[in-house]
Amino acid sequence: MLEAVGLSAAETDVYRALVGAAAASADEVSTTTGLDAGTAGRLLVALEHKGLAHGVEGVPGRFAANPPDLALRPRIERRADDLDKARTAASELMEAYRRNAWIRDASDVVEPVTGAGGLRRRLQQVQDSAREELLWFCRARYVALPSGTNRAEFDALGRGVGYRVLYEQAFFDGSGSVDNVVRAVRAGEAARAVPALPLRMAIADRCVAICPLAPAGPAGDPREETAAVVRGSSLVEALVALFERYWEIGAPLRVTAQGQIGGPGLEADADALTADDRHLLSLMVAGITDESIAGQLGISRRTVQRRIQHLMHIAGVATRMQLGWQAARRDWI
Repeated sequence: MLEAVGLSAAETDVYRALVGAAAASADEVSTTTGLDAGTAGRLLVALEHKGLAHGVEGVPGRFAANPPDLALRPRIERRADDLDKARTAASELMEAYRRNAWIRDASDVVEPVTGAGGLRRRLQQVQDSAREELLWFCRARYVALPSGTNRAEFDALGRGVGYRVLYEQAFFDGSGSVDNVVRAVRAGEAARAVPALPLRMAIADRCVAICPLAPAGPAGDPREETAAVVRGSSLVEALVALFERYWEIGAPLRVTAQGQIGGPGLEADADALTADDRHLLSLMVAGITDESIAGQLGISRRTVQRRIQHLMHIAGVATRMQLGWQAARRDWI
């Protein structure tokens, strides 16, 4: 635990033993920690040199701990200062890296990653370093991360990183997939579903993306999928735009009190629609303006807008584009 302030695990154990005793010799520390007496003696001297212990006056070979607040706090503050300086330097280097991105070789913008193990490590690193948001395309049949094994997501959600995840419908055919999505949504993930996705993809903070290059590896070996880590470029911007396009038409996945995905069934939703609702939907999907719809239905423009909002609530969507997609998907028109 105290390795961060320059103590080894063994030194930490010896210091703990001293803190728990008024004073102790190497033999007593050996008994408490399980270290041999010679090692315990050397560690006591090392702690003395580091300012964490002192020899008991008039009693050779016995040591006492210096108070932790006096012995450790300066070390912690120095380490915190060093970390702040390193963080500032890293930010400055990253800014310089981005400013000069236009002169980088393509190999600096796109980094190939081969094999499930390498891809898994990259996904872990990208999530651990994210500060704001992760965007995901989750397709059926995993390559690197089996459903339910991505602990990095829960760690990131715990520190305030947002997750927006799109699942294709076939994803839910996998064993335990529904339960895993329920657990993630309850932890804070925003999830939506679409009939199919064009690729697997993860994007961190809209500046780093991971997506496949060759689904069966460069030599056709299914165990060696090749992916690309793409950094700040127009390609990342295009991938973000692709995600947002699918997010617009995705059906929100909500978790019920019973731990199930969704609320009322599609049949119940359909029963809530009247013939006028279906007529209004067909006109809206055809691209007819609210004013023209109002004229055809003999109602006010405000009533048209209010009824469309009601239909959006029934469909569980936030935009008219999503409503049109859901209406077609659920055979409402």
